[in-house]
Amino acid sequence: MSADKVFHSRSQGIPSEGVKDQYADGKAARVWKKYIGDSNQRTQNYRDFLSGLLKKHGCVSVLDVACGTGIDSMMLLDEGFKVVSVDASDKMLKHALKARWEKRKDSQYDEWVIEEASWQTLPQDVQGFLPGASFDAVICLGNSFAHLLDEFEDQRTQKMCLRNFAKVLKPGGLLFIDHRNYDAMIDSGATPGHSIYYNCKYPVDIKTSVLVVRGKPELVALDYCIDAAEDGLTTEKSEFRLCYFPHKLDSFTRMLDEAFDGRAKHSIYADFQPLARVSNPAYYIHVMQKAGD
Repeated sequence: MSADKVFHSRSQGIPSEGVKDQYADGKAARVWKKYIGDSNQRTQNYRDFLSGLLKKHGCVSVLDVACGTGIDSMMLLDEGFKVVSVDASDKMLKHALKARWEKRKDSQYDEWVIEEASWQTLPQDVQGFLPGASFDAVICLGNSFAHLLDEFEDQRTQKMCLRNFAKVLKPGGLLFIDHRNYDAMIDSGATPGHSIYYNCKYPVDIKTSVLVVRGKPELVALDYCIDAAEDGLTTEKSEFRLCYFPHKLDSFTRMLDEAFDGRAKHSIYADFQPLARVSNPAYYIHVMQKAGD
């Protein structure tokens, strides 16, 4: 069911069709950039987790399929990985392109590939700008995948996109994909303001709304209020709304296994720790290792 049929699902000015780009008005992209900061504000736990697993498995080439402003990609470039970054939002990509230009004298950044691409046509899009390419790892982190809503009420588009992620991986390659703990959010009606991914320097308040249709949670809307007035760039609080599909742990686990035809090694982490160590995490991180030939 489309969220637009029930209530306004985006910040004002964002196009409605398909809810494909919730950052299209540019406002959310600018505010989000403040919220997440630069690559130096990524938490050490996140850096160690992602870089550590990539290096442990000998990964060199990484496709960031939700690069947004490019923060994760830059973190990986700084760690020595070869990164290709794509996003469906041109408003978000302009921040990544600007960062690449500013660091163009650094060979790692000069070779950084940034392109617009859709998850629904990812293999074809990648072949369009990098013929024959496949990757040691694909990352889709920061609760990005949940932006893709369930327009047909059967998750067909989500399933197709997960299969596309698997298709661009080399045999033995890794998919890193996460989602918030929607099980807990649905039960409590609240969202943690602190993120395990970044150390935001601004006060953040998040109002959580859960849309239930025929007894089933169909959508979670998060209204962000970020007080960035103290930086002198604005005199008022920044507010915007983003909507997410509430992936529950069990169902998302099954959907991922199906995307890899039940042949991938599937590891689940809670806030970057082994699942059993955290009783009520903010995020679940799934790591899929594609079967070898």
